[in-house]
Amino acid sequence: MSKKIIIAGGGTGGHIFPAVAIANALKRAEPTMDILFVGAHGKMEMEKVPKEGFKIVGLDIAGMNRSNMLKNITLPIKLLKSLMAAKNIIKDFKPDVCLGVGGYASFPILSAAQKMGIPTVIQEQNSYAGKSNKILGKKAKKVFTAYENMQSFFTNAAVEQLGNPVRKVIEEMAVEKNEAYSFFGLDSHKKTLFVFGGSLGAISINQALKMQLDAIVESGAQVIWQTGKDFYQEAVQAAEKYQGQVKVYDFLREMEQAYTVADVIVSRAGALSIAELCIVGKPVIFVPYPHASEDHQTHNAMALVNKNAAQIITDSEVNEKLGKQVLNLMADEHAQQTLINNIIALAVKNADDRIANQILEIIK
Repeated sequence: MSKKIIIAGGGTGGHIFPAVAIANALKRAEPTMDILFVGAHGKMEMEKVPKEGFKIVGLDIAGMNRSNMLKNITLPIKLLKSLMAAKNIIKDFKPDVCLGVGGYASFPILSAAQKMGIPTVIQEQNSYAGKSNKILGKKAKKVFTAYENMQSFFTNAAVEQLGNPVRKVIEEMAVEKNEAYSFFGLDSHKKTLFVFGGSLGAISINQALKMQLDAIVESGAQVIWQTGKDFYQEAVQAAEKYQGQVKVYDFLREMEQAYTVADVIVSRAGALSIAELCIVGKPVIFVPYPHASEDHQTHNAMALVNKNAAQIITDSEVNEKLGKQVLNLMADEHAQQTLINNIIALAVKNADDRIANQILEIIK
């Protein structure tokens, strides 16, 4: 009989892509493994996971709205309904283990599994654990982490620091530079800035780049700009006069191409982005998302900044500082090399295989 696992969570690429990487690693190790994803209705996992070849079912669940507390009135009802739905999913699928990767769907599934006596494991991507994972960690068989000193959040759990899973296409980075320049239609003799705000885009970074675009392009640099869907049209208009030098995308699946040509990268500080950036080894300026739960993106970024492996600009100062800091770093090859040497030293490879092996041991 084939082994079964439920992988629960999502909401952003930072949860989805590591989950898919672990699922693929499980399939490599155990080809008959039956894998079911559980996500939240209306979130990007419901579209992205089937494209990766996996089954997914959705829960009617949402997170706490911190900016408008009135919108949380229906939250207890949604949580209750999703806990009941999670229990039914588990009864029907009969998993040997449930893995939570963070995101709205993670809590109902792992909470129901723990009540039903099914082993649970957590993959905590961030350097500051969220409330849900701290609660679930008390009864989890294992908590897989990416950062040092995470035992303080999971005092009663078996914590294993295995790193964050990264897509194989990034980990192996087999792209030739000339091929990547051709992919974007860029000039191989010019410095390239790659700006992205995670899989959904980042309004503050987008607005700051729009304001500073003239100065950056006039310095001789060219730009790859991933905006997210909401800012895409505005960015296209801003870049219209620089068609050869500024390439705008709402979502860029071929991240390995952009990483290959980038001389400097501006990014949010999500855990997946950081894991990838450590592997690709490029100079990075982080602009942490300030409303992330427990401000975990700032904690993530500072883990690198404190080792002189990245630079940082706070979200509130991005309009004022982005252009100047980008131009200074692009002009300073010594600073670039220092950041490259230090960020590469933090790279962790094959986290997906190691996590998969630990999960298989728990099932056995």
